[in-house]
Amino acid sequence: MKTPLLGSFNSSGNGHHMLGPLQHIDFPMRRYRDTEEIDYLIVGCGSGGGVLLQRLARAGFKVVALEAGPFWDTERDWVSDESGSHKLYWEDLRITGGTDPLAFGANNSGKGVGGGSVHWAAFTPRFHPSDFEVYTRDGLGADWPFSYETLRPYYEQLELEMPVAGPAYFPWGHPHGYPYGPHPMGGVGNALIKGCTALGIPVSIGGPVAILSGSRADRPHCIYRGFCIQGCKVGAKASTLVTHVPDAIANGGEVREYSMAHRIELGRDGRVTGVHYFDRDGASWFQRAKAVIVAGYAIETPRLLLNSACPGHENGLANSSDTVGRYLMAQAGNVVLGRFDQPVRMYKAPPAHALTEEFYETDPRNDFARGFAIQTVGPLPIAFGKQMVSAKRAWGWGLRREMMDYNHWASFGLLGEILPWADNRVTLSEERDQFGIRAPHISFNLHDNDHRLIKAAKNKTMEVMQAAGATEVIQEARYAHLVGAARMGKDPRTSVVDKFGRTHDIANLFVCDGSILPTQGSANPGLTIQALAARTADYLIAQGDTVFNSNRRDMNEPPMSRELAPSDTWGHGVPRVK
Repeated sequence: MKTPLLGSFNSSGNGHHMLGPLQHIDFPMRRYRDTEEIDYLIVGCGSGGGVLLQRLARAGFKVVALEAGPFWDTERDWVSDESGSHKLYWEDLRITGGTDPLAFGANNSGKGVGGGSVHWAAFTPRFHPSDFEVYTRDGLGADWPFSYETLRPYYEQLELEMPVAGPAYFPWGHPHGYPYGPHPMGGVGNALIKGCTALGIPVSIGGPVAILSGSRADRPHCIYRGFCIQGCKVGAKASTLVTHVPDAIANGGEVREYSMAHRIELGRDGRVTGVHYFDRDGASWFQRAKAVIVAGYAIETPRLLLNSACPGHENGLANSSDTVGRYLMAQAGNVVLGRFDQPVRMYKAPPAHALTEEFYETDPRNDFARGFAIQTVGPLPIAFGKQMVSAKRAWGWGLRREMMDYNHWASFGLLGEILPWADNRVTLSEERDQFGIRAPHISFNLHDNDHRLIKAAKNKTMEVMQAAGATEVIQEARYAHLVGAARMGKDPRTSVVDKFGRTHDIANLFVCDGSILPTQGSANPGLTIQALAARTADYLIAQGDTVFNSNRRDMNEPPMSRELAPSDTWGHGVPRVK
């Protein structure tokens, strides 16, 4: 065959901005002048910012997203190399401390259009109904200002837009099905199935994961090469870079790359007027806007609000409650590795493609509240080598022997809920980054409930690995997924934003990213962040010009605007289980 079925492949050198071997942007992007007052200025173009940009642009607003990193051309910028993918991660200066300090970089934040969704594993379980009322049920943590049912239609919508592949019936939380068929099992998925089945633990296979199990439009299907968290050059994995940003640009939205926001400007009338930012050369600019939405994620969002302190807001913008930066959460993310006599080849599948949520909910028989999930993970050799150093203290020739045995290992990741605590927080360091902006200082401490939960989750995950037939089982302690630090709530005295992401203190300043989550459950947060962004966009669209010229707050739920989804999303997929 001389010509591929879907047409000839293009390259980044022929006028196309490539987002995969077939997907490209070949139309000009609208450019707004700094002196022109736009409607919405979004700080960050990741999971939340990408969805907001797309929805608001389709609705006809003048909207710009400032992104600190590059606008990726996947054919030019990305490589199929584990070490060469480090530029996808946010590795600017961050100061970490506390009794249980967090590690930053590859594990929990991204820099560039698409943000962390570029290098996430694309695992997309929903939060459970219980996650929205943790304080009511368990007397710990916090309640969300709305219930699961409020977010449920947005879960269903975003599962179609990504789209998500998974089982026809997912039994935990609110039982549901997925719009596209599940992925085939890899060796590590088969190990999880074997271990769970031996112990009588229900297990779900083939997803939910936002990776195409079959080709769709100009995105090819997954080829199971295992490079999901290094950036998917195939284009099969969903990220807002490929699912929402192209549609935003087609409808008049602008993405301004290499634009590092450093201060939000507050006018004399108590309303924000725009954002100061640095370009890649260090020159400072100011973009005027009628409203600002901060979508920088759990470290950069509170950092920007704190760095925007001004007369009347000496402790930072939107911080009358002293809550900005507080209640930062990470999930326990210990990795349990097991060696098998037969080859596993754990890279030959999406890293996360099977899981059990059987231990997700609070069990009164435990000595801790809340729970955990067990998922497959598929570290590539460098990550595997680091795990061997951490878990076995392997080094030198000992590490080489372990590395040569890579294909015989399987790895499971536990995902455990760490509760929100006020002393886990982001503040400003006296040290400054390459732009002269005060760097964030992050203090993180595990509490008694967290310690007990992690111990139980680690032991159960190791038990499953042993039941799968592993001849050696080890584990590495680590964290995953940062959220919180600008949480939403009904009470302005204990939260930063209301249920639509509008800051309690400033009527035209919004926050919409993972930082607004009051609790985090034991589910990967990416789907929830995008669902929240679609709901906030519906609210802003329903409010029209009111956001720009009034301090009135309408707390009624907006109508859902399915027609504003990217083209060819709504109405596709297999019938849903109700």
